[in-house]
Amino acid sequence: MKIKSLHIYSDDGRRRDVKFHDGLNILTGRSSTGKSALSEIIEFCMGRSTFNVPEGVIRDKVKWYAVIYRFAGEEVLIAKPAPAPGALSSSSVMVWRGAEVNAPDFKELMVNDNDDGVVALLSALLGIPENTTDVPIESSRGSFDANIKHTYYYLFQKQGIVANKDQLFYRQNEDFQPQAIRDTLPILLGVSGRDKFTLQVSLRTAQRDLRLNAKLVAQAQDAIDNSEQRAIGLLSEARAVGIPVRVDTGADVIDLLRQALEWKPQSVPHDDGDRVSIIESELSDIRERRREAQRQIESAQQFARQANGFESEVVEQRDRLASIKALPLNRATREWQWPFAPANLGLQTPIARAMLAELESLDRELEAVISERPALEAFLVAQQREVAALTDQIRGKELELSSAIASNEVIAQMGSRNNAAARVVGRISLFLENLATDEELERLLGEQRRLKAVIDDIEGRLGADDSEMRLVATLSNIAMHMSTYIKDLNGEFNEYPARLDLHNLTVVIDRPGRPVYMNKSGGGASHLAYHLAALLSLHRFAADYKQPVPRFMVIDQPTQVYFPSESAYKAVGGSVEQTEQQQDADLDAVRRLFEVLARYATKDVPGFQLIVTEHANLRDDWFQKALVEDPWTKPPALVPDDWPEMPLN
Repeated sequence: MKIKSLHIYSDDGRRRDVKFHDGLNILTGRSSTGKSALSEIIEFCMGRSTFNVPEGVIRDKVKWYAVIYRFAGEEVLIAKPAPAPGALSSSSVMVWRGAEVNAPDFKELMVNDNDDGVVALLSALLGIPENTTDVPIESSRGSFDANIKHTYYYLFQKQGIVANKDQLFYRQNEDFQPQAIRDTLPILLGVSGRDKFTLQVSLRTAQRDLRLNAKLVAQAQDAIDNSEQRAIGLLSEARAVGIPVRVDTGADVIDLLRQALEWKPQSVPHDDGDRVSIIESELSDIRERRREAQRQIESAQQFARQANGFESEVVEQRDRLASIKALPLNRATREWQWPFAPANLGLQTPIARAMLAELESLDRELEAVISERPALEAFLVAQQREVAALTDQIRGKELELSSAIASNEVIAQMGSRNNAAARVVGRISLFLENLATDEELERLLGEQRRLKAVIDDIEGRLGADDSEMRLVATLSNIAMHMSTYIKDLNGEFNEYPARLDLHNLTVVIDRPGRPVYMNKSGGGASHLAYHLAALLSLHRFAADYKQPVPRFMVIDQPTQVYFPSESAYKAVGGSVEQTEQQQDADLDAVRRLFEVLARYATKDVPGFQLIVTEHANLRDDWFQKALVEDPWTKPPALVPDDWPEMPLN
């Protein structure tokens, strides 16, 4: 893809043509003659809607802009009307295609397409393969197709960029553009193939399906967990609005709901307060029964505490009298236990009989308390179970009551029990239709396992892709030529290897010990050398390996870095004599730059189209042959002086 010619049209129908040829094209002249606007017009006619032509005579006098592009065996004219007054963009386009296309007359200009169509057409003719950028799933950026717009970065070196130490590529300083460069350059250089694109599409599809499946699994699990409570509520609502549901304590609640689907409208009394009153009465009875059970529990617990205290006192008293059990008379057998003492020694006295009687009484009381303890504990357990059961009944009745009240409100709003019942039946039907079964959950879990296996397989196949290795090889190939161009342009550190850093989008000089990045180097001449070395080497690779990158580049005012000041540079005004009078300018460097560009377009990449807009002008024959037109002054310039200004409305 190259540029055959550029055309502008006046409001009264006149046309100005600028024709280009293969190889080095130089446009030189004074300031404010329209040289720098050429790149804006070319970009505007390549599918960019934003209109960046500077304010002034061009905007005031040009009605239409057009560029004819040359492809192998075909030419394409892209013409666009100037944006309406006050507008910042225009996407209306006229497209002409043919084996040979010439600029149309003004009266033939008409809109027949838009910028999207232009982008698609030029991308296809250029041969950009079907692709989608590899954007991570969790990224905020969306995936997109690489197209002709993603070649702009390498086609335009505008005045403020060509020697910028912080910015290597056009538009690199804009939001999201650096990542777009990193994403699309491997595609344009043939690193990311069609197979990888297909696998990435399949991977994204499988990952999307897995995320959707995960939501369905979560919903099914939640539905199963909450279905019984929802079903009880719906069943209560059904009964509250008079839907006959057979009372069967052994029936499953879902089966009872299915009975409700058989409901048919019928005449019913309009008094709906009885159901609420009945439930409230039942709820009150259950609560009273629970309170009675709780009182029983509290009484039993109090009795248990008192029994424990009594038991402690009895044990203490018995322990004090326990020594009596060591007397020589065995109270159980009534036999004398001390053979070395007289029988019944003192045991028939009143004191002895009283103490022994007290001890027997304490034993009987302690035995009675201990024997009652299992029965008391069993009673407490039974009462606690009763309280728990009554609490469950209260919870169910409260849910039934709230459903009944809500249903009565619906009846009042809808005017009849039948309408309310129909609404409840509808809700029951929806609930049953969406009821997740264990079988459905298992099916979803099986699908989840299948999708994970598919993703693992695709990721494994992508892991075997050699794109990263191919990208390293491609950048190495580009770097092979960069060092030569930096040396030819006398850039700083030219004795060391140079490379393109795709991650940081800059040029790096691999000096031993510590690499030198472009933004850490000094001097505009070196920055210019790094810019041109990187872009010329990139285009050389694309041309050598027939990659889909246009075979032209527009460079705006590169030799400004060789003049002592901007005013001195502009003062030459495209004149050979004024150029040669600049004693402080490095004219040898100017000549060396154009010699490198001329050699590039004739020997390194034969036929490559370099369009250079300049203020300097050299006397050399090869330089003069490269001039597209005579130096632009006022007149001539891009826009003739006698063109009328367009109306403001």
